[in-house]
Amino acid sequence: MNYHGLFRNEGLPQIRVALVGVGDFGATLLDQARNIEKIDITVICDKDEQRMRDAVRDSGMASPPMMVTDITADDLPGFDVLVEATGQPEAAATIAEWAIGKGCHVVMASKEAGIVVGPILSRMAKQKGVVYTEVEGDQPSLLIGLNSWAETLGLEVLAAGKSSEYDFVLEEDDTLCWLENRHRNSGMMDLWHCRDGDWQNHVARRNAVVAEAQFPTRTVADFCELGVVANGTGLTPDRAALHAPLLRPVELADVFQSRSDGGLLANTGIIDVFNCLRRADEMSFAGGVFVIVRCDNAKTWNLLRGKGHVVARNTKTAMLFIGQHTLGVEAPMSILSAALLKLPTGAAAPEPRIDLVARTTRDFKQGEILQITDPHHHAVAGLEPELIPAERDHADTPVPYYIATGRALLMDVKKGTVLTWGMVDTDQASRLYQLRQQQNAWWHQ
Repeated sequence: MNYHGLFRNEGLPQIRVALVGVGDFGATLLDQARNIEKIDITVICDKDEQRMRDAVRDSGMASPPMMVTDITADDLPGFDVLVEATGQPEAAATIAEWAIGKGCHVVMASKEAGIVVGPILSRMAKQKGVVYTEVEGDQPSLLIGLNSWAETLGLEVLAAGKSSEYDFVLEEDDTLCWLENRHRNSGMMDLWHCRDGDWQNHVARRNAVVAEAQFPTRTVADFCELGVVANGTGLTPDRAALHAPLLRPVELADVFQSRSDGGLLANTGIIDVFNCLRRADEMSFAGGVFVIVRCDNAKTWNLLRGKGHVVARNTKTAMLFIGQHTLGVEAPMSILSAALLKLPTGAAAPEPRIDLVARTTRDFKQGEILQITDPHHHAVAGLEPELIPAERDHADTPVPYYIATGRALLMDVKKGTVLTWGMVDTDQASRLYQLRQQQNAWWHQ
């Protein structure tokens, strides 16, 4: 694809952009946008004024944008595209709806809102004649794009997914590392190869090592991103807790196969996450995305295997991937696509097929607040994420994770329970809640 030709806009004015949220994602977009003549960031918004000043200073922008703490103020410079990057589901939903109402395109980096109300926001945007899209550079848009690329080429996608955010690195002395954590004499060296092809057993043995080290293999963020992909593509989880195997990248085509072929999967057309296992001197998957495709023609795929592509031992499947995840550096692609082509880089018509919900891993008492204890991963101690088929919302159906978090429990809840609407004191005055009700009314009419 020649992007110069795709985004040619001679004679057109610059695309005016409002950026809401200047954390890691927003700061990298600021830095990159200054190199793109077509894009003019006219206003940035963040509750933290010092963080805004620091981000603008560090970006080296020649013409600093207006800095505000309230994007809905009346005296703002005009803009064509709003990039929502707060990571806060209530704020993101509220701001996205407001921008759509003003006739502006919305590039949604806050997947936390997208998993709850993305489909209704997309529908509202279409009705208004503007674009709502997941942001390029983050995994949902990257994976939706890779899946659409494969399907356009006539490839059958059997599975698709992403790597988790941080790698598991095995050192020469058999120490397994995850971030700054180290598990010495791990035994993972003996599990580096799966020589007998029994991947179910091999993955289970690796998982036991990780459990002994008390390293996490599942995060809310991974489930959130894959839920957005499911709603945008029709791919579904193989099971609610996902498989989340610990794998070397060269093993993906073997493992994400059907059980009858020695893999982990009960179904096809599935989404999942893998935890990247590598040596310190090997390249990372870098939070990238992949598809597993069926190998229909042995001659073609043997040729591609010879060129270094990852093809399963039984030659039935192959793995194709994008080995990068560059945050705001790629976000301009979504801005340009929305403003110049009127097309999303993410899902064209997301539907509320899948919900991200929470299962308790301990007993909870009435009145306890489901407080996020790990802000980076949006984790609540005592809850585990699951992806399940969406149902019409009522008291006895599972409540979305990001509607439950931060709220009090209305009753005692036993370990192993999926939280339902009737168990949680939801905030019915919030826009996230109200948009969810609109989404239900539309989808289940």
